[in-house]
Amino acid sequence: MIHYKKNLRLLMTPIALGVFLTGCIQDTSDLDSYFELHRAKPIRAIDPIPEVKPYLRYVYPVNEKDPFDVSMLAPSEVPVVESGVQVDVTRVKEFLEGFPLDSLEMVGTVDKDKQLWALIKIPDGGVQSVKAGNYLGQNYGKILSVSEAELALSETVSNGLGGYKKQENRLLLAQ
Repeated sequence: MIHYKKNLRLLMTPIALGVFLTGCIQDTSDLDSYFELHRAKPIRAIDPIPEVKPYLRYVYPVNEKDPFDVSMLAPSEVPVVESGVQVDVTRVKEFLEGFPLDSLEMVGTVDKDKQLWALIKIPDGGVQSVKAGNYLGQNYGKILSVSEAELALSETVSNGLGGYKKQENRLLLAQ
């Protein structure tokens, strides 16, 4: 049986090759005319390769710092700045301290018990009332005063050197 399969394979190979090559034989007159047309065109000269300018190496002067020296980016000693401003981390934070100041809007005021309260709209649409002495924003913002048009507050922000500094800010009445 194995001998029969081997003979069949030997017989089928030339037949398959003949069928394959028959599919390749076609009218190639369009290809011949294309080549004749392009062979008849005059030969153009090839442009010479452009001249490459030599690389001029720059040598940094010995007395100046190397601009690629990574040690220049990070100082070896971090300056410690004493700050008179201390943050009370033991104080329980109020609800509005969970929101960034730019996401809060002052939408009005209310006179309650002879004191002016500001109405603050939070991002989800709710409204909270605050008065002088309350806190809001994520930078320990203590409300200094409330007026009909604005809310003045004092924030404690990082000074970039490990300490804190006071910064005055305002929240204006939304139009």
